[in-house]
Amino acid sequence: MKILTGNDLKTGAVVWWDGQGWSLHIADAADAGEEAAEILAREESARRVNAAYAIAAEATDGGPRPAHIKDRVRALGPTVRPDLGYKAAEKNGWDWVI
Repeated sequence: MKILTGNDLKTGAVVWWDGQGWSLHIADAADAGEEAAEILAREESARRVNAAYAIAAEATDGGPRPAHIKDRVRALGPTVRPDLGYKAAEKNGWDWVI
């Protein structure tokens, strides 16, 4: 599974490609598959996202789980006080934080 991530141009927030647009929640992320490069080029040229890239992920019952720890941290927000982040892990029921 290949999912897309980047930063929202207006807010700087981490966003995930959901198949139609960009979502703040990784649970909404869609598998971009072989179309990843095409989607990234289109979205960056439309100026909807900054520094977007494709990552490997695995499907779980709670949504995609990034393969790399860096992207897991990006998905969940601050590591020092995750309870203060707008994407708090406990709100989403994720048990794969790290």
